[in-house]
Amino acid sequence: MKEKITFSGHSMIFNIVFIVLNLLGLTFLVLGNHENFVDSSGFFNMLGLILMILTIGGLILFKGKMMMSSVSRVLVGGLFIVSGLVKANDPIGFSYKLEEYFEDGALAYRIKELFGAPSFSLEFLMDSALFLSILICIAEIVLGVLTIIGGKIKIVSYFMLFMMLFFTFLTWHTANCDSEATFVDRDTYEMNDPLAQQKLGQMKANKENEDKADDKNITVVSKTSSELVIDEVKKPQCVDDCGCFGDAMKGSVGRSLTPTESLWKDIVVLYLVIWIFVAQRIIKPNRPKENLYYTIASMLVIVFFAWVFGWYFPIFFGLASILGALWMLRAGGKYLANHYGAALLVTFLCGLLVTFVLVYTPLKDYRPYAVGADLKLKMNNGVEGEYESMLLYKNKKTGKEKEYSSTSQEYIDSKIWEDSDWEYKDMVQKTIVAAVNPSIMDFNPSIRADELADAEKSLPFVKSVLDTSTVKLLKILSLEYESEMEIPIEEYELDLGGFPEEEYTILDTLVSISPELQDIEIKDALLEQEKVVLIISRNLEEASWGGIARMKELYKLCKKNDIPFLMICNATRDEINKFRKKHSFKLPVFSMDEIELKIISRSNPALLVLENGVVKAKYSKRTIPAKDKFKTNHINN
Repeated sequence: MKEKITFSGHSMIFNIVFIVLNLLGLTFLVLGNHENFVDSSGFFNMLGLILMILTIGGLILFKGKMMMSSVSRVLVGGLFIVSGLVKANDPIGFSYKLEEYFEDGALAYRIKELFGAPSFSLEFLMDSALFLSILICIAEIVLGVLTIIGGKIKIVSYFMLFMMLFFTFLTWHTANCDSEATFVDRDTYEMNDPLAQQKLGQMKANKENEDKADDKNITVVSKTSSELVIDEVKKPQCVDDCGCFGDAMKGSVGRSLTPTESLWKDIVVLYLVIWIFVAQRIIKPNRPKENLYYTIASMLVIVFFAWVFGWYFPIFFGLASILGALWMLRAGGKYLANHYGAALLVTFLCGLLVTFVLVYTPLKDYRPYAVGADLKLKMNNGVEGEYESMLLYKNKKTGKEKEYSSTSQEYIDSKIWEDSDWEYKDMVQKTIVAAVNPSIMDFNPSIRADELADAEKSLPFVKSVLDTSTVKLLKILSLEYESEMEIPIEEYELDLGGFPEEEYTILDTLVSISPELQDIEIKDALLEQEKVVLIISRNLEEASWGGIARMKELYKLCKKNDIPFLMICNATRDEINKFRKKHSFKLPVFSMDEIELKIISRSNPALLVLENGVVKAKYSKRTIPAKDKFKTNHINN
């Protein structure tokens, strides 16, 4: 009988070559779709596709599925652990990103668009954003550890595949979101809701302007005495940063992944997960020697990403999680000496980490307001973009396009405008140097001039503004009408004929704030202070004020030492006055956008100490220092 031809048993070297070339081909595909390699995209894509097809075929013929899945387990397992830890380090920040996606014009619009479901909404998940944030980061770490040790691979591969399909859909949506597109959103309002009446008013206005197509954006689906259902044409709310590594990349390499880069990152990870999924039936739990190999290899992956992010805690936590899981397999007893017990232990370790950062503060602060940050530098570290206008010509026969700078010698020498085969198409803008926004753009605490209280007026830098923004007024009485009025003294002196003594009497001379002074902004003043202490609160009502007694002591201490002490929050003046009265705390209060306050600190409230614009200390609501400790660290130093 003729022996069946097989490559089994003779394939290790071939498979190693195939895997290396396969990953190289994958790299070429990524480069071919990156904006920095547009000129070589065709070559990279063709080369990458050829390598991928040939090496996948080779891995199948030479039975290299197991080896490729092993490489994938190391890469995916290590990446999942680091990715989960970056999120677990700041679950509140990740929850903010989820909230952005849950808003009706964000991710939900894709479902409305793809499935024709105008009533679909994800807003019901808004209140669960923090819970989902914690769940996702813990799941990533647990799945990463189980992938490395070969535990419950069938279940794990299904979870990982589902997770990566979802994340890839998320980043595809982000990369392809068109802020100028439209979609139909269906909303239901109770008739006694002011918004219902507002929408009906808009619809009525639309009918009165039927010639304006842009106004025809509201249609009544149904209307009863108690309920109004409308379809409204809206524009999507595009999220410009998927939050995959979020502030970690901004704080380490200087920028986040672009939406397209995030999409390709997820495509690569999804590809590796598919190899694990396909090989799930032949992957067995690691033997002792295999545990050593997989642990060392995966730790190298974790070390690499820890180096990229400038944070070496993932090395410690990753090793502790893997070794802890392996220890549980040996010492877990009757009920826990299995992979479920290993997963439970890793979940417990993750729970401890998440609890700590929620109670106190992230272990690694990647935000631009981290301790040691120079805020003046962060506000001026942007790059101004450089652009050039280019003339675009198209060949009528071949369709080929050419771009020329209108002032270049090449354009003048070409005389392309005289060539009948070419036609001018458009003026396009070419980026020479891409603009980069500064790390801090929206730090601008302010107060309306007519809302100033004595607490704010007592600050030296506010006093200086008021001293240069005052006007002298005359309080005069109209004898004929027996009414009082206040007019600028210059106006009175220039128009004496309009105020004869027999008709008007001067009652008093006043000094008032100039009506031209609308808002008082204190950003520059704060950054120039030798020392200033700030209370940060993104929401006064939701804040935990258990440490306010200490804050009041620190306020008195700073006032005694002529150190400005004030609060920056997002609240109306009525809410601020209510807070002052409730806590008998009449400190100066200024307003700022809530989003920027969320960036400054995840704790609500928090305490910051600035010295010449540098963040010297940041205290969460549970770590507000006692008076003596604060005096030692920040007054007497």
